[in-house]
Amino acid sequence: MKTFTTAIIGLVAISAFSFTARADQPHMRRALENLRAARAELEVAEHNKGGWRIRAIENTNRAIRETENGMAVGR
Repeated sequence: MKTFTTAIIGLVAISAFSFTARADQPHMRRALENLRAARAELEVAEHNKGGWRIRAIENTNRAIRETENGMAVGR
């Protein structure tokens, strides 16, 4: 019984550590912050740059969605 209890406590501790490690995601969180900052800069940039500024905004929005999706899977 003591071995069983120790094993259960060990599994709970490992599960809690794994959940915390996955939920934190500091690199993904910083990437998301940087993507949002880049989008803000693109939105206030002057002129359309031959359509490239709009494409950059669209691609940045796509990157933001993909990053958010990746973070959701990692939780």
